[in-house]
Amino acid sequence: MDKLIIEGKSTLKGQVKISGSKNSALPILAATLLTEETCILANVPRLRDTDTMCKLLISLGKDVERVKDKVVIRQNKKLNYIADYDLVSTMRGSFCVLGPLLAKLNKVKVSMPGGCVIGIRPVDLHLKGIKALGAKVAIENGYVIAKCKRLKGTSLYLGGVFGSSVLATANIMMAATLAEGETIIESAACEPEIKDLAGFLKSMGAKIKGAGSPQIIIKGVSSLKGSKYKIIPDRIEAGTFMLMAAATKSSIAINGACLEHLMALVDKLNEAGVSIVKEGRSLRVKPARHIKAVSITTHPYPGFPTDLQAQFLSFMSLAKGISIITDKVYPDRFIHIAELNRMGANIRREGINAISEGGRVLFGAPVMASDLRASAALVIAGLAAEGKTEIHRIYHLERGYEDLDRKLALLGAKVCRAKE
Repeated sequence: MDKLIIEGKSTLKGQVKISGSKNSALPILAATLLTEETCILANVPRLRDTDTMCKLLISLGKDVERVKDKVVIRQNKKLNYIADYDLVSTMRGSFCVLGPLLAKLNKVKVSMPGGCVIGIRPVDLHLKGIKALGAKVAIENGYVIAKCKRLKGTSLYLGGVFGSSVLATANIMMAATLAEGETIIESAACEPEIKDLAGFLKSMGAKIKGAGSPQIIIKGVSSLKGSKYKIIPDRIEAGTFMLMAAATKSSIAINGACLEHLMALVDKLNEAGVSIVKEGRSLRVKPARHIKAVSITTHPYPGFPTDLQAQFLSFMSLAKGISIITDKVYPDRFIHIAELNRMGANIRREGINAISEGGRVLFGAPVMASDLRASAALVIAGLAAEGKTEIHRIYHLERGYEDLDRKLALLGAKVCRAKE
């Protein structure tokens, strides 16, 4: 197991290229189960999570070949309908094989998912959706078992206690592509990753309208073909680099990011005094001389993303004044507070709020990563802090950030990996 060592107070400079979207790649990889034909995917990030999904596809009967950011998926034998615990339990995103396997085979047995420990994330909306499509569902020994003669289109409402669910929307949309008749998903997730998945499915021959809006309409077809498709850039990685630059008062160019996917973050950065400007195909971060305290509330897209909440809280620990960070998507996603406080931040939690009294000097310290985005928050703090920070359990980082230490080194950060 490795740790990350950061010498703080370095000014970043230069440019960084954003990798493909993890949250797009996982359901798109799963969607290849809907066809026997070959699929070629470009801009697939090399991450623990995408590697896990590729291993899962192999276990289900696919042949997966990977060269750099390109993945070729072929069918080499009859599909297996059982998604095993050993793989699914390590990554929540792998649960999105439920919909395509059920649609293709009319039966599926998928382990209950795992992933980051950021609070309760039930699968009730997934099960509600496939039941509405006509599947009979049971939970036995930690597995979801679903069967049907053939899925049938229907109208269903997919909103949950904390809003729409990206992964449930993806699962039901994939299942509905091969269902008989028309399916209408109300309160669908509007994230760019859902629109990207719909783009891939349409390239395979699916009939989908409204992706990216709260209502998605899918007309089922009898079969889907193979496809070549390029995955969108990772907006969360791009946002994380924006916050790294802002926290270190650095000006860097971010290549390959979509500005329209990041408007909620850009708006809050502007409030804090940081400018984000377009320069050709790049986004330039222009830091604030004095960081202003800003409050945020996370919401489903196009609101402020919960996947940037921890990183923004780390940034706000450097701002003079009080900022309130409210997470209405994952209210328990505040494990990083204790580690940031170890570095000198002054943050307290009150229910779904984190209250930061910023403006203090951060100091390097040994800290423990608890989940993917909390890990990134600790990297931001380490870059801005005085002295050396050691971040342990960085396998969390490797789940969602491709070559982060290398990219930071190219920007001039003093960062290295070492064995525990």
